[in-house]
Amino acid sequence: MGKPRQPEKAVVFIAALFARQEILDDALRVLGDQFGNILYKSPTLPWDSTSFYCRELGTPIYRSFIFFDKIIDSSTLAETKIITNEIENSFLKDKNRQINLDPGYMTLAKIVLASTKNYSHRINIGQGIYAELTLLYRNNQFNPLPYTYNDYKDEKFLTVFREARKILKSANLLFFDRV
Repeated sequence: MGKPRQPEKAVVFIAALFARQEILDDALRVLGDQFGNILYKSPTLPWDSTSFYCRELGTPIYRSFIFFDKIIDSSTLAETKIITNEIENSFLKDKNRQINLDPGYMTLAKIVLASTKNYSHRINIGQGIYAELTLLYRNNQFNPLPYTYNDYKDEKFLTVFREARKILKSANLLFFDRV
């Protein structure tokens, strides 16, 4: 019989979509209060994976990934999504979001995203939040799964995750002896 173990330790990251840099800058101050100091922030990259957010956020849309140095218990992902939803709501203008904050966590072995949308490959983690294993680290690279969002399969975004993983590994923030 297996014995229960402590949840895996991880770092929170936020995948932010926005049209105005000053909104991201304001959101980063609030996010830092919740998740710690910024460990790594990706370059701001153009994002055109879908037009779904254009009406709400404006155009052009940009993506930035922000990784925080606070080590979390991976079982707190639902609470993290609730917090980022509240932060998004604090930036509403005329009932529209000005920023989309999609949280996830990173370990040396994987990238997991939080979502409010259920689907066949997502696992209910409580409070109306679902977790999705999005990328696996195997053979010295991040590997997408059949359902991984197209932008997370894009080489420019995979480069961001490789860089963040390198920083995490060199800072000895996470330990995973099989990777």
